[in-house]
Amino acid sequence: MQPVVHLQDIRKTYRNGDLEVQAVRGITLDIHTGEFIAIMGASGSGKSTLMNTLGCLDRPTSGRYLLDGVDVSSLNRNARADLRNQKLGFVFQGFNLLSRTSALENVELPMLYAPRRVSAREMRDRAMRALEIVGLADRHDHLPNQLSGGQQQRVAIARALVNEPRVLLADEPTGNLDTRTSVDVMGVFQRLNDQGITIVMVTHELDIAHYCKRNLIVRDGVVVRDEAVVDRLRSEEELAKLSHAEARAKLTHA
Repeated sequence: MQPVVHLQDIRKTYRNGDLEVQAVRGITLDIHTGEFIAIMGASGSGKSTLMNTLGCLDRPTSGRYLLDGVDVSSLNRNARADLRNQKLGFVFQGFNLLSRTSALENVELPMLYAPRRVSAREMRDRAMRALEIVGLADRHDHLPNQLSGGQQQRVAIARALVNEPRVLLADEPTGNLDTRTSVDVMGVFQRLNDQGITIVMVTHELDIAHYCKRNLIVRDGVVVRDEAVVDRLRSEEELAKLSHAEARAKLTHA
């Protein structure tokens, strides 16, 4: 089966005057439909540059990138933007929601930039379906400041899903969340992945990476480890453990 993502000897060099920084030094990687991958690495390891390459936000200095069979490196800026809109969904650490816009309207935004014109009725229907998937249809008319951090991230996930992307890219999606909310959000990702959605996530949290199926460790611009997750965590089980621990703590302090 053809991988949904194929990177072949990807390299990225940044130049600042006479200074040359090799952020990525020759990464070859295949990602298949239905995978759930965590990319990890210290600051300066190249993981962010790799993620920007996967997201068609940054063009590699050399190498080949095929996204769903399309050679990204051969596309101009406008064509890359269209491909990004059609094939990729993005979830960020800071949610990036418009503060004066309802959850529904935030989810509708990617459709405004789609190459194919979408009617207002279809936009609303698709946005509502995406909110239903993440369990927030009943909050569709709420502004971001009327939602918890976890609910805001769910809206961001719904927005990333609304154009039915081939790959969902998540950049530190739990970085601004407490432990319980982080586990809850990882449960959303796991349920989406169970439905066949391909997810690639950057995280610096080892426990969060254990909710994924595959971990890539990046160091000095290369992948130094690529391994399946053993003893994978499941959100439902971890939430039950947290509830049990909280109940015991209340009894202890009663």
